Amino acid sequence: MGCLSLLHADDGLKGKKTKSLSKITAVSHIADTAIFKKKVLKDDFSGLFLTDAMENTSNGSRLNPRAINFVQDYIGSNKEDLDDMKTWCKPYFSLIDRVLLQYGLPTELKYLAVIESQLKPTAKSWVGAVGPWQLMPETARILGLKVSHKYDERKNYAKSTAAAARYLRDLYSELNDWLLVIAAYNGGTANVYRAIKKSHSRDFWNLQYYLPAESRTHVKKFIATHYVFEGQGGVTTLTRAEANAQLTGSDMYVFNRKLSKDEIANAKTITISGKYYGAVIAKYTMMDLATFNRYNPDFDMVMASSNNTYDLKLPADKLDVFAGSKYEILNESVQSLLMDATEELAIQKSIHDVAKKEED
Repeated sequence: MGCLSLLHADDGLKGKKTKSLSKITAVSHIADTAIFKKKVLKDDFSGLFLTDAMENTSNGSRLNPRAINFVQDYIGSNKEDLDDMKTWCKPYFSLIDRVLLQYGLPTELKYLAVIESQLKPTAKSWVGAVGPWQLMPETARILGLKVSHKYDERKNYAKSTAAAARYLRDLYSELNDWLLVIAAYNGGTANVYRAIKKSHSRDFWNLQYYLPAESRTHVKKFIATHYVFEGQGGVTTLTRAEANAQLTGSDMYVFNRKLSKDEIANAKTITISGKYYGAVIAKYTMMDLATFNRYNPDFDMVMASSNNTYDLKLPADKLDVFAGSKYEILNESVQSLLMDATEELAIQKSIHDVAKKEED
């Protein structure tokens, strides 16, 4: 993949494919906050790196210590551009978010398009990568896009985003680690597997120096971009081991879906919140509960947590049924949960009564 380099340094190396990025196109909700001013304007970035002794960010993720210098340089070099970009990028992010959700992918992957192309549909690298996702001609055709002298669908925002989503989905199915996916998106899976073999590790931080310099810095650009825009890390800024160690169940369900490529391709996703109950959704959509849970692992646990938002994934026809009956499903879910709570209280009372009699 082609990429437009950001103004930063990593081991003295800069991206080699195109000129430096002058306009980073993304939305930073922390740009105008006191937190951003404290951390960025005063060059105090220690709050982004959290040791075990420090308080966690809201989702528990921590910035790897081997990335903190890069994040410092990135923010320090791009502050003005970050302030400018938020005036025009929301429509692009909204479109990308919708497509990524349709493919069951984390919406934070949109920051990959930021570092690839500045979100510009006309972006072109010297090696021939084109569009917001900087797809090469051969890759684009494999992903179903039309590429010719007269018409290039890599410049079509919706179509190229859908193609990139399919590619990212397949890379994750193969590599099972988002940092390795970002590296492979830039430099290809062959380079990633070569680095794994030479380093005897699947941990990005251990194998990074066996990757091409551009791929190594590409991953760090993505992490830095995520931190600037989100104010914290997330599932896509961590290795698989880091995610398992740091994130709670409400953040980890995306790792636990056991679906085939055909099932993923034929599924649709919608973000829901509220007191939905898995058994009720399975009933209305005529799915057995085991299949529902395979598509939506830890569903009831997540919906019962303080972060009761979930990217519900179902076969396309089942999701249509859900959408048409969601209010009835929600109402019955609430009633079922109330009944469960009542039954649990009755059981607890019965246990208490038995224990009391035994004491007497």
